[in-house]
Amino acid sequence: MARGKKAPATVKPGEPAPPATLVIFGGAGDLSRRLLTPALVNLTRDGLIGDDLAILVVSRGPDEGIQQQLAQHLDLADKATKAAWAKRCRKIAYFQGEFDDPATYEGLAKQLSGNVAFYFATAASFFGPIAQSLAKVGLLKETDGFRRVVVEKPFGHDLASARALNRVLLGVMEESQIFRIDHFLGKETVQNIMVARFGNAFLEAVWNARYIDHVEITAAETVDVGTRGAFYDATGALRDMVPNHLFQLLAMVGMEPPNSFDAEAVRNEKVKLLQAVRVPTPKEAKTDAVRGRYTGGTIDGKKVTSYLKAADVAKSSTTETYVALKLMVDSWRWAGVPFYLRTGKAMAARDTEIVIQFKPVALAMFRGADIAKIPPNKLVIQIQPNEGLDLHFNAKVPGPVVDTKEVCMAFRYADNFDLGHRTGYETLLYDVLIGDQALFQRADQVERGWEIVQPILNAWAKGGEPEDYKAGSEGPACADALMARDGRAWHPVV
Repeated sequence: MARGKKAPATVKPGEPAPPATLVIFGGAGDLSRRLLTPALVNLTRDGLIGDDLAILVVSRGPDEGIQQQLAQHLDLADKATKAAWAKRCRKIAYFQGEFDDPATYEGLAKQLSGNVAFYFATAASFFGPIAQSLAKVGLLKETDGFRRVVVEKPFGHDLASARALNRVLLGVMEESQIFRIDHFLGKETVQNIMVARFGNAFLEAVWNARYIDHVEITAAETVDVGTRGAFYDATGALRDMVPNHLFQLLAMVGMEPPNSFDAEAVRNEKVKLLQAVRVPTPKEAKTDAVRGRYTGGTIDGKKVTSYLKAADVAKSSTTETYVALKLMVDSWRWAGVPFYLRTGKAMAARDTEIVIQFKPVALAMFRGADIAKIPPNKLVIQIQPNEGLDLHFNAKVPGPVVDTKEVCMAFRYADNFDLGHRTGYETLLYDVLIGDQALFQRADQVERGWEIVQPILNAWAKGGEPEDYKAGSEGPACADALMARDGRAWHPVV
């Protein structure tokens, strides 16, 4: 196994990325048009990449004006965006080739030298074969610069396939060359979780089982499966969202403080947290995980047909469009604190958030007052939309009678910072180019995520149907029952 010489560190965060070529397999597709190209234009506008970054789009069909295709989602009426695109589009080239044709890689080997990052914006079935083909022609050897590979999700379909894909990738390159991307981690609010926790003494002091009752992590979407029926019916909500997006949020909320923001220090703590998550027993997989499937309904005034009537969805499908589960973390910090995770499509609102629910206060001193219950404090980390932080606490109602009311202090990023139009890929693409892996999953982290959900996949594979919920609602009744049996209720999706 030829691995080549490891490339040295490049530049520090905040400095312009080094000269390189970004090769995007499947670069004429939807991902490049909607997300990657706008992100690259934003990086150009911010001065973080320059004219020394070349982009090579590798796709099967003939070049039908790749620059025009990639500009479809750019706001060219904005002068700064237009100027950045003028610089960027000059550095875009096209290479026609089949992903399974050795001639494609032989041709690329003749063109490429120096620093190269390969982005796999393809179907997951091509991830392994493309990596092996690049290795065969020597394109993964770091002899004249860095060679990095960016892999989109889904990274595996279950534990066995994730392990198999890791074996293939690690068989032809080093872990330091692999960037398993999760666009959730490109969002400023997600990155701010660590700053909010470890940069504020009053929060970190109560970030433990002594003060926290439970944690909720929600990723609700108003969109249905749309035209992605074939992909979604083979995947489902659990595989699509939980081992990657939701577990990334779980790890950032629950991890211990790293020694530094160095990539390996951060990733080590994330893995330790996931290793402390209790893998459900077969019995717990049935009781602590529930699933739902949307039926017809109305969202934002528009009628939505049921999942089973969506294009390319099998009429006998048992695929879930909603999942909720309860997990326990066996560590000193989190002993006895349940983590409730949920995600679903065609729900009442688009809402990705983390709710830290603190324990209730003792009511002894309020015994003489007519107060039946004082709401527990809550910290809501709003990831999307309206990114920000909400701290819910209690205050006295003015007047001679001792009465309390829950109030909220709200912080919104948009009120304090110029966020611009960001796709979430800006930070991630920049980190690939400078070699910072802190926001990317390591092999052991990916596999641990699948280890945790595999018992649930096994239980559901034995039969049963998802419980119906109306499109435009907050999900199935079984999810409410999951919380209610512990004497709790979900924070509303708003």
